[in-house]
Amino acid sequence: MTRPKLIGIAPQLIVPDVVQTAEYYRDVLGFEIIGYFLEPPVYAMVKRDEFQIHFGKADADFEINKNAYYKKGCTDLIIWVPEIDAFYEELRSRNAIIFQEITKRVYGSREFIIQDCNGYLITVGD
Repeated sequence: MTRPKLIGIAPQLIVPDVVQTAEYYRDVLGFEIIGYFLEPPVYAMVKRDEFQIHFGKADADFEINKNAYYKKGCTDLIIWVPEIDAFYEELRSRNAIIFQEITKRVYGSREFIIQDCNGYLITVGD
């Protein structure tokens, strides 16, 4: 019997406004909007290459706790991009919020951290 192959993952972030968030990911981070669900939208999906992120609308107006709320220094997502320097320059040219510049980590990876329009922190590593 062949072992089932996992072909992707789509993290889901809870956000106050799925349209605003999807448009930010399109305009600033270079993603493509796949679509919205319901009207007014309560769910949105974006992708870049084969990497997807989904957004669910929060049920109420309240501050959404990011991972750093529970563990200091922790980011919310990690994206691996072999062409890290080119991706960094692309995001800078689109006025992305660079939370931390490219840094060589002790484990050998080069990484930088961006902050999205909702305060989520995304590590980009090579």
